[in-house]
Amino acid sequence: MLIRVIVSFLLFLSGSVFASLLSQHGQPVRYMQTTENAIIWAQVGNDVITVGNVRAGQILAVVPTDADYDEFSFGFGTGFIDKGHLEPVQGTQQVKDSLGDLNKPLSNQNLITWRATPMYTAPNASSAQFGVLAANLRYPISSKLQDGLHQTWYQIRIGNRLAWVSSLDAQQDDGIPILTYHHILRDEENTRFRHTSTTTSVRAFSNQMTWLRDRDYTTLTMYQLEGYIRNKMNLPARAVVITFDDGLKSVNRYAYPVLKEYGFRATAFVISSRIKRHPQKWAPRSLQFMSFSELEQIQDVFDVQSHTHFLHRVDGHRQPILLSRSYHNLLFDFERSRRALSQFNPHVLYLSYPFGGYNTTALQAANDAGFHMAVTTVKGKVKPGDNPFLLKRLYILRTDSLDTMSRLISNQPQG
Repeated sequence: MLIRVIVSFLLFLSGSVFASLLSQHGQPVRYMQTTENAIIWAQVGNDVITVGNVRAGQILAVVPTDADYDEFSFGFGTGFIDKGHLEPVQGTQQVKDSLGDLNKPLSNQNLITWRATPMYTAPNASSAQFGVLAANLRYPISSKLQDGLHQTWYQIRIGNRLAWVSSLDAQQDDGIPILTYHHILRDEENTRFRHTSTTTSVRAFSNQMTWLRDRDYTTLTMYQLEGYIRNKMNLPARAVVITFDDGLKSVNRYAYPVLKEYGFRATAFVISSRIKRHPQKWAPRSLQFMSFSELEQIQDVFDVQSHTHFLHRVDGHRQPILLSRSYHNLLFDFERSRRALSQFNPHVLYLSYPFGGYNTTALQAANDAGFHMAVTTVKGKVKPGDNPFLLKRLYILRTDSLDTMSRLISNQPQG
């Protein structure tokens, strides 16, 4: 199992998955036929899991390994299949779907499976089944079409073969939500910030995290989200990114214990100039920032990223000061923030614009400073192919019901 995880991770880093398999093993792709219904595995997020099966008699392009399994292309990663379920293609038997154009770029769209989802050899439910995709997967779509009954079919690639999934069995992916939080207080403490949208209650936050846990959501890092946006990583259908802006002391005090209890990951976008040398005495009527030791304490849950160094201010017109600064001023600040935060994280690659303010100068400076992505306060979800420096986010307010949260986060059926 560990070997599979390591192999898949290396493949992700290399870019072209199947080309990497070829160079790693030094063996050509071979077409093999399944002798029986065969379970397949793949890395999804951080885990190697069962991702479905391939029916007996189907042909796959595989790369032989020295282990007890062979490897094949699965989405944006590598699948694994037991060698005992494979045999060489007999005689002159040909692959009958002509493979399609395997070098054609994918469509920047995914399907989402909520249950065991049949894959067919043609866009017709009466055609032979190629296999089954497991529940809770995102899988890239090559193309889609409508049949004579106006039913939509999604074309996918698996093991250098083409298969078809009906829209009656799966949905089209409407993106991954990035949840935005700032400040958390107990209701009885919140005498000053009760009417601010950036402050939520401990009770509401705990209920929201419980909702995610009870529905088996995976919390993603920004690194994994980057893999999703750039079409380089397989991720589960139930996935969300949790972010906290500013680096406030309440994150350590109230958010961290809840997230740790549930085994969740989150990202802290920290204003690097406001980190305190020593922890401050708790004062809920003030906006207090975490100290160096408090930031170190939460690193088993939180990934520390940048919310700039000196740019978290507004001008005399209440506009983000970032909007009036020159390219070189922005570049200097972004680079300084990355250096200051490197003691907590050697890979400070992601930025949150102060107050959601950005312009073309900020985007250019963020890229040139070495950031890979940046988040805004524009409402919406993140999809493959989005501009990585203009990522949308969602706010779940203290007063929002869990039904409201469900509507905002859950994948919505496409027309």
